[in-house]
Amino acid sequence: MGGPDSGCARVRLLVLGGSTEATELVRALNAPVAEVAVILSYAGRTKTRLPPPPGVEVRVGGFGGINGLEDYLRFNAISAVIDATHPFAARMPFNATEACHAVDVPLVRVVRKTWVPEPGDRWIHVATVDEAAQAVQGLSAQRVLLTIGRQELRAFAQCDANFVARSIDLPEPGVLPGATILLARAPFTVDGELDVLRDHHIDLIVSKNAGGSATSAKLVAARHLGIQVVMIARPAAPPGETVELVEDAVAWVARNFGGEA
Repeated sequence: MGGPDSGCARVRLLVLGGSTEATELVRALNAPVAEVAVILSYAGRTKTRLPPPPGVEVRVGGFGGINGLEDYLRFNAISAVIDATHPFAARMPFNATEACHAVDVPLVRVVRKTWVPEPGDRWIHVATVDEAAQAVQGLSAQRVLLTIGRQELRAFAQCDANFVARSIDLPEPGVLPGATILLARAPFTVDGELDVLRDHHIDLIVSKNAGGSATSAKLVAARHLGIQVVMIARPAAPPGETVELVEDAVAWVARNFGGEA
């Protein structure tokens, strides 16, 4: 559902992006129905973004906290909010919950399932990135693959290990001196991940428990090669209605606002 002229739309949907589901969701919602307009919002942390479908309005940047988001929802006559931020977005889910409650706008959050260890996995569970860095130091790993994005690499700067850091965009200069930087965007394949682990002689992986299939191949490859994984748990999330799949979010829109899903 979507329309080329948001000013004529009866229903205005704000999608908070940052995940694979957000991209899939706006495509699914962007059918030629002029009564519905889709606005896709990015925090702006990732510089390289996939282009949205034609007719989808895109905004980049913060809202200015809870009060700023409340003002945005009112001023733009937003009918509903779909929070499809990354599973490790720590602040926006809480801000969205508070703002939507304040202005009485329906909200649903798309939350994919977490990964769970399977037979043969060698996981070390930690709660934060800082704890992950402590685990790396304690394990005396030699070649560590960091798959946590570029924002929190600094936590590993004091570790005695050689790092390979994979991210979509280049980290800031000097954040992790001496690290090998791999620029890549999911989805990844098992064969491709096996090549990365072998080519770089990786003996430890650090991963956030993002869930989903786009980046799970590294876990299969690690299991195959017997490599340990330091797995960082997701941050706390606010209470509220959630769905797991994009099609569930589309169905939620149809239930709340009618029309075909």
